[in-house]
Amino acid sequence: MVAATESGNTEGESPAQVGRKLGFTLGLVVQERGWDEDTDDKLRIAIEDAIDAEMLDEDSDDVADVVVLWWRDDDGDLVDGLINAIAPLADDGFVWVFTPKTGQDGYVDPADISEAASTAGLTQTSVVNFGTWSGSRLVQPKSRTGKRA
Repeated sequence: MVAATESGNTEGESPAQVGRKLGFTLGLVVQERGWDEDTDDKLRIAIEDAIDAEMLDEDSDDVADVVVLWWRDDDGDLVDGLINAIAPLADDGFVWVFTPKTGQDGYVDPADISEAASTAGLTQTSVVNFGTWSGSRLVQPKSRTGKRA
């Protein structure tokens, strides 16, 4: 797993650079949740190129190294969404929550993401911008127990 990156923008970077910047590497198992027609196909391709596989859908029972969660303001309770996202995670797994940027339909206030993450037992480590989406990387505490390996 890569160390946390600082806030940044991915504009002008190749898909491979974007994938690495977000911590996706060859062989990671990635589950995608909240996909809809508004999700960013370039970002999805960058992730799948970096892991050299397709992302699992949200109905998969496989243990995931990373969960990509596309979230919009009208998708319901973000805490519940995050709790569902961490259920399939490996002990050292992490979550990327992608939300529409400020001014876009479905925008989620960054303070709401931070609060929901904390309530769900996660810590935000970085934020990136990609197209019309903003991504927040959330990690689990090192002391989590009772998870599937």
